Amino acid sequence: MIYKIKNEYLSAEINSKGAEIHSIKTNDGCEYMWQGDEKYWGGQAPIMFPICGRLFGGKYTYLGKEYTMPSHGIARGSEFALKSQEDNTLTLSLVANEESKKQYPFDFIFDVSFSLVGSSLRIEHKVTNTDKKVLIFGIGGHPAFNVPLEKGLCFEDYKVEFGKKCDAFRVEFSPTCFLTENDKLYTQGGTKTINLRHDLFDDDAIFLYNIQKEIKLYSDKGEKSVTIKFDNMKYIGLWHAVKKDAPYLCIEPWTSQPSVDGIVDDLNTKKEMMHLDSGCTFKNRYEIVIK
Repeated sequence: MIYKIKNEYLSAEINSKGAEIHSIKTNDGCEYMWQGDEKYWGGQAPIMFPICGRLFGGKYTYLGKEYTMPSHGIARGSEFALKSQEDNTLTLSLVANEESKKQYPFDFIFDVSFSLVGSSLRIEHKVTNTDKKVLIFGIGGHPAFNVPLEKGLCFEDYKVEFGKKCDAFRVEFSPTCFLTENDKLYTQGGTKTINLRHDLFDDDAIFLYNIQKEIKLYSDKGEKSVTIKFDNMKYIGLWHAVKKDAPYLCIEPWTSQPSVDGIVDDLNTKKEMMHLDSGCTFKNRYEIVIK
């Protein structure tokens, strides 16, 4: 089901399947979200939970038992229930069930709230551990935006700009998109912009860290832009379909990363995962600022 929220500046539509952002429009009718096209990529903004990225072999172990889980986790394929809705806010909820426990053996409540505040859409993730054991998880966003955002412009007219100059590091992936643990310096000497070209993504996503938690997508030739603020996330990823002239860009804030190439993760020791005690709640959020 598609739910709609709005305020005086924006309207947004959220799909209950995966709690995925379906649309963000300004009052002039301009659509900022990629609408999905299987020719390039049929998704729009899947939520990563309880893992970000791929598991080596599509599996992991926990307390000596092996489990399988798809790329990016179970949330993206799950139906979320409506918890609350007002004109400009919406909360959808995913509660652990027997099917989810076949892939992820924990009791939890995962609430995702969407709020329109001025010209921003705020996305808040709230994880409650209803299990008796420690809950282990990661969270990430995967929103895709139309590029170009305005008629008469093209993909190569756009750039992404960090909040300030920095020496950003790039997470190195193997050819099969797993970690090599051999990260490299990506920008140096005060660089803070990346000019977009389709061939930037011929080797898949660009994931960066050690940057100010803000990144802007815009063109000097246009007026419309998208800014992502991700104070609670370590990584920001840039991606579109590999070796295609895809007319969109995903800007992805993640808390954690995929498996190391060749290693089946033990969930208890998987790096950068959150560990939440029984009865406790974790929150984080990111924000999409529209101009």
